[in-house]
Amino acid sequence: MTNVPLLDLKAQFAQIRAEVMPLIDQVCSSQQFILGEHVRGLEEEVARYCGAPFGIGVSSGTDALLLALMTLGIGAGDEVLTSPFTFFATAGTIARAGARPLFCDIEPHTFNISPSAVQTFIERECIASGGGLVNRATGGRIKAIMPVHLYGQSADMDPLMEIARRHRLKVIEDAAQAIGTEYKNGARAGSIGDIGCFSFFPSKNLGAFGDAGLCTTHDAELAERMRVLRVHGGKPKYFHALIGGNFRIDELQAAVLRVKLKYLDGWTQARQRNAAFYDRAFAAAALGTRVVTPPALPGQRHIFNQYVVRVHERDALKKFLAERSIGTEIYYPVPLDRQECFAYLGLEPGAYPESDRAAGETLALPVYPELTEQQLGAVVASVAEFFRPS
Repeated sequence: MTNVPLLDLKAQFAQIRAEVMPLIDQVCSSQQFILGEHVRGLEEEVARYCGAPFGIGVSSGTDALLLALMTLGIGAGDEVLTSPFTFFATAGTIARAGARPLFCDIEPHTFNISPSAVQTFIERECIASGGGLVNRATGGRIKAIMPVHLYGQSADMDPLMEIARRHRLKVIEDAAQAIGTEYKNGARAGSIGDIGCFSFFPSKNLGAFGDAGLCTTHDAELAERMRVLRVHGGKPKYFHALIGGNFRIDELQAAVLRVKLKYLDGWTQARQRNAAFYDRAFAAAALGTRVVTPPALPGQRHIFNQYVVRVHERDALKKFLAERSIGTEIYYPVPLDRQECFAYLGLEPGAYPESDRAAGETLALPVYPELTEQQLGAVVASVAEFFRPS
């Protein structure tokens, strides 16, 4: 039986160990652990990679989102439009900032927020007031859109940016799963809106040896505000015009990420190659609509942070694959509008049917770069066996 874990970080570490360990020793010898040369280098290199002039390293992807909200002055009485089908931090940080998350349903093929759903919400639920938008039901001011580039594929940014321009909304890109993702004409995730937010959680395409993240922006003033807010709002030290937080990235993490960044495009190409193998193999298996593979939209660059299929009998299939030593994961079994902590929003069950359907049908298959064709073939063969038992 072929063992296929969902992710194998040990295989990746074996490739880079000889480069990483001396750098870790260098940082330890220097005893410069906070905002040193590796942080500055990483910020410049990642910003350039993402097509933005400014990068601000932070302590996690979650803190990147929170810092972006704080930098844009979003707080009590404000509301932010976002997706209900994503990791908790997306809406969780909106609530932590004191604002109210407003959910709009997703597109069924990409799982990203639907621009038409955003437009419909604005037309039906909002009124123009004072040059902005006000939620009729709550009286809250709509201040921003937070699209998520889920699983490594860009949200449909052109119509979202047009909506934002028309209604004077800020755009915070949740690019936690999307470093190197391209929209149209080579525009990279994190370079399109006002602020881009990235996670370097270990399982990401560019993963640290712990928690880390980064914000990108084209706006020099926003960049400077983020640098100040990430150190408790103090500039100079001990003088606080702003109330910030402790959102710094560690020097050790920055050193590791600078090594990994050099390998990122190669790892992304391997993920794309593995995704293409799945596409061909599932098509050849002739499973029809019982397994729907994820489309990579033409003219865009999907980096396949995850390879997520829609399947019938999802939970039974997951159990079947686990019995055959094949790792899978469900991202995400409970949409955010159904989370207990957001009950105060008073949302009706079934308000976001595409998100509900995705939560019940999606399953992530192993797609990490070091997979062999034997392992990929074992995944497809096992899925086919489940649907067509001999």
